[in-house]
Amino acid sequence: MNPYAVFKIKDFRLFVFGRFFITLATQMQAIIVGWQIYELTHDVFSLGLIGLAEAIPFLFISLFSGYVADIVPRKRIVMLASLFFLVTSAALWLISTYYAPFLLSQGVIAIYTIIFISGIARGFYFPAQSAYMAQIVPRHLYPNSSTWNSAIWHIAAITGPAIGGLIYGFFGVSASYLAVVIFLIIGILLFIFVHSKPLPERSRGETLFANLSAGLKFVFNNQIILSALALDMFAVLFGGAVALLPVFAGEILKVGPQGLGFLRAAPAAGAVLMSLLLAYRPPLKNSGAALLLGVTGFGIAYLLFALSSNFYLSLFLLFLSGVFDNISVVIRSTILQLLTPDNMRGRVSAVNSLFIGSSNEIGAFESGLAARLLGLIPSVIFGSTMTFLVVGSVFGFAPKIRNLSLSREISKQ
Repeated sequence: MNPYAVFKIKDFRLFVFGRFFITLATQMQAIIVGWQIYELTHDVFSLGLIGLAEAIPFLFISLFSGYVADIVPRKRIVMLASLFFLVTSAALWLISTYYAPFLLSQGVIAIYTIIFISGIARGFYFPAQSAYMAQIVPRHLYPNSSTWNSAIWHIAAITGPAIGGLIYGFFGVSASYLAVVIFLIIGILLFIFVHSKPLPERSRGETLFANLSAGLKFVFNNQIILSALALDMFAVLFGGAVALLPVFAGEILKVGPQGLGFLRAAPAAGAVLMSLLLAYRPPLKNSGAALLLGVTGFGIAYLLFALSSNFYLSLFLLFLSGVFDNISVVIRSTILQLLTPDNMRGRVSAVNSLFIGSSNEIGAFESGLAARLLGLIPSVIFGSTMTFLVVGSVFGFAPKIRNLSLSREISKQ
C-alpha cells in the first residue's frame, strides 16, 4: 500500500489540517492555562482541577452528543463546536488582558468557569469529527488514515506546547491567548471547504433512551473494542503525568515555562516518529500483541520519568512514552473504524470519548489528587504500577484482543 494514499483525497487533506490547527490551538491553551494557574496558586491540586472542570460537562453530554452526531450532519456539529472553542479562547484572552487584577484578587474561578464551558463544546466535537472522518475515507484506507491522523495530531501536540511555552515565557499570557485565537480561526476556515457527507440510514421508532444506550451496549458486547478502550483509558488515567509537568518543570528540573513547553511536546514528538514508521509498516498482523506491548512500554517510560532529575533524560523518557502510546492509538482508532457500523459511529465515538477523552481530564484530576496525598514522585510510580496491572488483566481475560489481526478484519468487508 502507498503510505501516502489517503492524502490523494482532498476532503481528508482539508479535514486533517483543519483539525491540526484546532489541536495546535487547544494544546497551546492547555499549557498556557496550566502555567497561569500554577503561577497564581502554586498548588499542584489546582492543576488537577483544570482537568476536572473540563471533564464534568464532557462526561455528562457525551452520550447525547454521540446520538446527535448520528442524526445531525457531522460537518455542522464540527463547525459549531469549533466556533464555540473560539469564543471560549477569546474570553480567556480578554480576562487575562483586561481583567488581570480581578484574577489576582478573586482567584482563578473565572478561568475554571470558561474551561467548564469549553468542555461542552469538546463533548460535541469529539464524536462528530471522529465519525465524520470515517465517512471521508474508504474502508481499505482506515489503517492509513488512522496513522496519518495520529501523526498530524501529534505534530500539533508537539508544536502547540512549545509555541505556547515560548510565547508565554517571552511575551506573556495575553499574547499567548491571542495566538490561540488566530490558530482556531485558521482551522475553522479549512473546515468550511470540506464537503458535507450524508448521514447513513438509521433505525426508526426507537426511544431516546434506547438510542442513547445503543453505543454503550455495542461496545460492552464487543470484547475487542471494549479491551482496546479499557487499555487506553486506564493507561491515560493512571499512567501519565502530563498535568504535573508544570511542577516537574518548576521544582525538580527547574527549566521554567520554556522547558515546560518542550516537556509537553516530547511525547508527541515520539508519537510522530512512530506514526511515520507505522505508515510504512502498519500493524496489521499480531495487532493485539503490539497493542499490549505498547501500553506496557508507556507505563515503563513514565515510571522511569518519575525517578529522573535530569532534564534531558526526562525529555527522552517522555519521548519514549509517545512512541509506545502511539502504537495503541493507531490500533485502537483502526479497530473502531473497522468494527463500528456507519449508523452508530457517532454513538460509539461518544463511548470512546467517555473512555479516552475524559480520561485525560479525570487523569489530570487523579494526578493532582495523588500528588497531594502521596507526593509528586510516588504518585507517578503508583500510576505506572496500575497501568501494568491493567495490561495483565486484559492479557488474561480478553483472548480476542490478544489474538487480534487487523488484516483479517479488513478482509471481512
